[in-house]
Amino acid sequence: MQLNKFTDYALRVLMYIAQPKALPYTIAEIAEDLCVSQNHLVKIVHFMGKQDWLITARGKGGGIRLNPQALTLRLGEIVRILQRENPIVECNTPPCVLRSNCGLKGILDQAMEQFYHSLDQYSLGDVLSTPPSSKYTTQSPIQMINL
Repeated sequence: MQLNKFTDYALRVLMYIAQPKALPYTIAEIAEDLCVSQNHLVKIVHFMGKQDWLITARGKGGGIRLNPQALTLRLGEIVRILQRENPIVECNTPPCVLRSNCGLKGILDQAMEQFYHSLDQYSLGDVLSTPPSSKYTTQSPIQMINL
């Protein structure tokens, strides 16, 4: 599975603005630091504001802040909403001649649900405060000898 750019950038924005700072973040600041187009970010921030993940204010002194409640959101829930439930394969457009004898779509849909279930084990807050899992790191030969 590959995340679309909207999802990728939205996750980056959430993680970026979760870092506390005195003044609210601005689209221009986020765009420059994340190397993303301001036009694209406006759409993303607007969408996330509608989800109540972000608190946005226009005008002088305005800007973008993370809604503190967003830290408890499950990553699977966030990604599902951002990806807009796009199917991993599309069998109807154009119509696939293999549809009547194909079990692949069901298997891929099941794998997608397992992907989301795995993400649901973590919250946005977990992503910000947890170092990479040790089960994915390897020990050096010296560490193994010292065990």
